Amino acid sequence: MFGGIEAGGTKFVLAIGAAADNIEAQATIATRAPEETLAEAADWFSASGVQLAAIGIASFGPVQLDRSAPDWGHITSTTKPGWSGCDIAGYFAKRFAVPVRFDTDVNGAALAEYNFGAGHDADSLAYVTVGTGIGGGIVYGGQVVHGAGHPELGHLYPKRPAQDDGFLGNCTFHGDCLEGLASGPAIMRRWGRALSDLPPAHPAHALVAEYLAQTCHSLFAATAVERIVLGGGVMETPGLLDRIAFRTRALGRNYLPGREKQSVVAPALNPVSGLVGAMILAEEALAG
Repeated sequence: MFGGIEAGGTKFVLAIGAAADNIEAQATIATRAPEETLAEAADWFSASGVQLAAIGIASFGPVQLDRSAPDWGHITSTTKPGWSGCDIAGYFAKRFAVPVRFDTDVNGAALAEYNFGAGHDADSLAYVTVGTGIGGGIVYGGQVVHGAGHPELGHLYPKRPAQDDGFLGNCTFHGDCLEGLASGPAIMRRWGRALSDLPPAHPAHALVAEYLAQTCHSLFAATAVERIVLGGGVMETPGLLDRIAFRTRALGRNYLPGREKQSVVAPALNPVSGLVGAMILAEEALAG
């Protein structure tokens, strides 16, 4: 039996199951201070009476993924109060004395959609979540892309239209990066309402779609992935996905090789993409 944890800035979603696609028990707890949140999560696993073989954690970030680093398994410089430097992976490894595999929440979601969801018939996939923050993960041939760290797609700088120069952006670190312009909090700060609550003719819809379409075009151009899956709360806005897909094709101008294979789609596993990804990480932890 495996344990999975989707660790988010607002909530932790927990699961137990015999396989990633066979979740047998699930629970959600609020994200509070690290000590009480991690303890409550661990107590839920203990109370189940199940002997876990391994645990997978798909966490909000930024996080340290380098196994050779002394702070592997830690959240690093997050804006979430109290969580910078939190050793999530180490906490559960010590509490349960089982193998733990640790990655970002978007990498977990990317793995899940690649294996069981919108990318099950593709060789490569990028998963982008657009919500409280913006993040992305990329999978080639079943393997998540890691490098010096993990991708931070939300902190790309999009090209701003000439008429859109009056908003400084909402990102603490970069101002008008993608996250600072198109995330849920950025939209709320700029227009005072969620995108889904603004009238369909409101200019915010076209502007947010433009920034996200630029991101999709850049992903297709730089990584040649076959499929981009767009998830997160902002993407639940009616019509937004179609706007982005249309604009992405227009930005490509029929130039990119392999464009006939490329598509922008919704998650097939929503809202459990990240949780299924955490279970996949648990299976990988046991396999070594």
